[in-house]
Amino acid sequence: MSRARRSATKPPKPCCMISEVLEEAGIDRHRLKQIRRQVLEGVVLMCQWQLQRMEEPAQKRSPRKPRKVTVE
Repeated sequence: MSRARRSATKPPKPCCMISEVLEEAGIDRHRLKQIRRQVLEGVVLMCQWQLQRMEEPAQKRSPRKPRKVTVE
């Protein structure tokens, strides 16, 4: 079924619209999978960092003084 015929009957599904936008932007499935993995890994790292901060003793942290954080 052509896109014109589909649009005449009912509006496109959001997932189809997203696929079309990504295709027009030149992002293929492989690149999208890489991006999704990087985003999820970033969320995991952020959660681990928050857990480490929660486990630190309260005396080490001062709420007004910024802390120097080393990035690996």
